[in-house]
Parts: sequence; structure tokens; C-alpha cells
Amino acid sequence: MNEQETQLKTRHNFGDFLYWNLIVSVPFITACMAIAKDSILWLVIYIIICILLVMVIYKFYCTHCPHYIQSAKNTKCMFFWGVPKFFKEKSGPLSLLEKTVALFIPLVLVLLPIFYLLLQPGLLVIYFLSVIVLCTTLRRYECKRCIYFQCPVNCAEK
Repeated sequence: MNEQETQLKTRHNFGDFLYWNLIVSVPFITACMAIAKDSILWLVIYIIICILLVMVIYKFYCTHCPHYIQSAKNTKCMFFWGVPKFFKEKSGPLSLLEKTVALFIPLVLVLLPIFYLLLQPGLLVIYFLSVIVLCTTLRRYECKRCIYFQCPVNCAEK
């Protein structure tokens, strides 16, 4: 790995935000396509549930992140750019509940559309491949350089 890939990432830019949201959009849109084929009502419910669960992550997990804390009024990180800081910043380590939220809710988000994806094997394959690409790319390019040392999946050298 070159120095730029191992250097800690102290700030994200708008390009990071666009990149990561495009990567996340592939499994999300794939799930939406599978659900919409069967039920528009369940698609709306799925989108609402996703928004609510992401807000829970934002409250319990992101409020500890240095990228959240160092932003003035709006968050500037790889997943949230320009989102108002609705919740109070929390410095210090994550509680057990916050660690559980950080690990469990993304798992719920991944497993939520499985019923509809099982009905369409082609979309299921695309979905799982895109989730794998998302996770491995995050691990390779962000977790190794992350300044959020309290994160349960951080693997950066201090």
C-alpha cells in the first residue's frame, strides 16, 4: 500500500460523499427493484424503515465520530454531507448499546429485503455482490485510515 492509502483520513470531501453514496445506492436500488415488482406499498414501507434506521445510526453512532464533532452545523462525512447536526455531539467511547446499534442495524438493513430478493434470484446475486463490494471497499479504503478509533470495526493503526 502506498502512503496515501495508509495515512489517516482526517477530513472527507464532497467527492468521498458522492463515491460512497453511489456505492451504497447499488444494493439499495436493487432491493427497491425487487420489492417494487411485488408491492409498491412494501416499497414505501421499506424506504421509510431504512430512513428511520439510518437516523438511529446517526444518533447513536455518528454523534461520537470525529467527523461529526469537527463539523460546524452540518455533518461532512463520507455518508452524510450537509445534514444538520440534529443530535448533541458525544466525545468518548461508545456504550454497549451504541456498539450494538452500530453493528446490528446495518445487518438489519442488509437482511430486510431478503424475502423479496429470494423471489428474484438475479437481483439477489446483484444485491449480495454489491453488499460484498461495499463492505470490502469500506474495510480496505476507509477502516484502515479512519480517525474514529472508538468504532467497533476500525482497523487503523493509532
